[in-house]
Amino acid sequence: MEELPADVAAFVETHLVVRRNSNAVKWDGLAGEFGRTDLLPMWIADTEFKAPQAVIDALTARIQEGTFGYSIRPQSYYDAFIDWEKTRHGVTVQPEWMRFGVGVVKSLYAMVNWLTEPGDPVLIMQPVYYPFMNAIKDLGRKVVSVDLQLTADGWRIDFDQLDKTLATQNIKAMIFCSPHNPVGRVWTREELERLFAITSHHDVTVVSDEIHGYLEVSGPKFTSALQVAEGPARSRLVVLNAPSKTFNLAALLNSHIIIPDEKLRTAYDDFIKQLHPVDTSLLGQVAGEAAYRHGGAWLDKVLQVVRYNYQQLLTGLKQSAPKATVADLQGTYLAYVDIGAYVAPAKIKSFVEDVCGLAVDYGAWFSPKTATYIRLNLATDPKLVAEAIQRLTEHLAQPQL
Repeated sequence: MEELPADVAAFVETHLVVRRNSNAVKWDGLAGEFGRTDLLPMWIADTEFKAPQAVIDALTARIQEGTFGYSIRPQSYYDAFIDWEKTRHGVTVQPEWMRFGVGVVKSLYAMVNWLTEPGDPVLIMQPVYYPFMNAIKDLGRKVVSVDLQLTADGWRIDFDQLDKTLATQNIKAMIFCSPHNPVGRVWTREELERLFAITSHHDVTVVSDEIHGYLEVSGPKFTSALQVAEGPARSRLVVLNAPSKTFNLAALLNSHIIIPDEKLRTAYDDFIKQLHPVDTSLLGQVAGEAAYRHGGAWLDKVLQVVRYNYQQLLTGLKQSAPKATVADLQGTYLAYVDIGAYVAPAKIKSFVEDVCGLAVDYGAWFSPKTATYIRLNLATDPKLVAEAIQRLTEHLAQPQL
């Protein structure tokens, strides 16, 4: 492994945390998911880095107050988030648009339950984050996928098929991933405009999962659905996001449900009353506010590490396994790698675990059509990434087909 750039090395030295034996799913959940503990963990979308110091300080100060009774969300939280959205991406959010949850996945389940009935089709675009499919199936709905298309220019939306599908099936809701997990696309404004023109024409409500929205690695700047959807499309829009993915705060249970249309927002409020939801956690609010106010520089450093690790991956595969392909990583910190030129689909799991000793998210989890892919988490120690690359390339050099 080459010497790290000074800025990457400095951040890793001061922020890298050894998470084994800390009840971290990525490390201590290996046995539960893979049946063994000896794998190098490259799965699970969280980071190995200490949260921003301002977050730690804010949590420490609040804990030292010593009381943890019922609490309200302060106006300062709204102000911090709204300022962050405006400053970071030019997105305008009004405080009255915001509702809250304990996590984006939990909110996805609520959205499916609210917007559809048992037996209804719900549209997604595979390969996609597997809890999308889980939410639809667990709630007795039907998965309908307009698959993303892999072209010479990368992964693209099949707009013609989207229009045909919505014209022929009684679809009320679509779950959209932006940026897209696992293929790493940051959708352009033009793509989003075309998407919303089609969905609004067919009276489809779009739930846009934007939890990776601040994780820009390369390519176009992230554009929120809130910046594009107008008129009928805006009246059928829900945006989900959270500080959790950006600042590594998932265990603190705090996420946002943003509904700009008043009529749709009222309908959601009427629905959610039936569930008597918890308005997230006190410490999640404290951490989120501090992160939005003071976490920008920290995030920039994390993204430097991700970009370095991504280049490590590209270089290593090009040199030693040139037939392996990596999706263009524009957003998220997750690399989607196709090793199908070297390993048959039926052998992927045994190759990755038994031969390479790695724990990954398998492409088959995201779509049956990407069974030769693996997803690797790059928001981690460059030494860990280098070790994973070395294991992969060493064994990919020996055909497994």
